[in-house]
Amino acid sequence: MDTEWLLVGKIVNTHGIRGEIKVVSQTDFPEERFAQGNELVMENPETGQRITVVIQGARLHKNMYIVKIKDLDDINVAEKYKGWSLKVSKDDLGELDEGEYYHYEIIGCKVVTEEGEELGAVTEILVPGANDVWVVQPAKGKQLLIPVIDEVVLDVDVESKKIIVRLMEGLI
Repeated sequence: MDTEWLLVGKIVNTHGIRGEIKVVSQTDFPEERFAQGNELVMENPETGQRITVVIQGARLHKNMYIVKIKDLDDINVAEKYKGWSLKVSKDDLGELDEGEYYHYEIIGCKVVTEEGEELGAVTEILVPGANDVWVVQPAKGKQLLIPVIDEVVLDVDVESKKIIVRLMEGLI
């Protein structure tokens, strides 16, 4: 059976001469994903080549993570991995509390108003700061931006891939 892989970060550069890499985090759980001893997969987005790696250490630096991978000790070797993705197996995901969802569970969900009007499907999740914003693509027209706050998002059913929202004045 094929393992499903979820993106947790993207390698954007090297850091220093000892093989550390700069990673733009794309996970809500960077402390867990980049923890010492954690196993991740580096994937080349062009060829699909995958390498399993073990995190030796990580630290936050200017909104990026400086990650040290076990046995990657040379800048010249680390250079090859620029542009690669860091992924985790879907099987390695922990259980979330009620009302919490992984991004992959939200992408593709149909968004409907409390009156039953279909707005479109979630195509992307933005993380600008205080709260996430779901990008909803209607069948026709411009994308809608839905703030993920209790006043707007009334119900999320990831099983049936349906989200019910209350449109506040000025939202669309």
